[in-house]
Amino acid sequence: MARYRCPGCGYVYDERTGDEHEGFKPGTPWSEVPEDWACADCAVRDKADFVEVDGLASE
Repeated sequence: MARYRCPGCGYVYDERTGDEHEGFKPGTPWSEVPEDWACADCAVRDKADFVEVDGLASE
């Protein structure tokens, strides 16, 4: 499982925990997040802007 960070605000999408508020159950892979999805925190950055991160603790 991987994590992806918004370069604007630092929000992290963790595939293990998902984001139920956004409609993504735990275990939802990044590939299943819609391409037109915007950051859950800042809503400024799109999915394409997110970068994969390693060694970052879940938020």
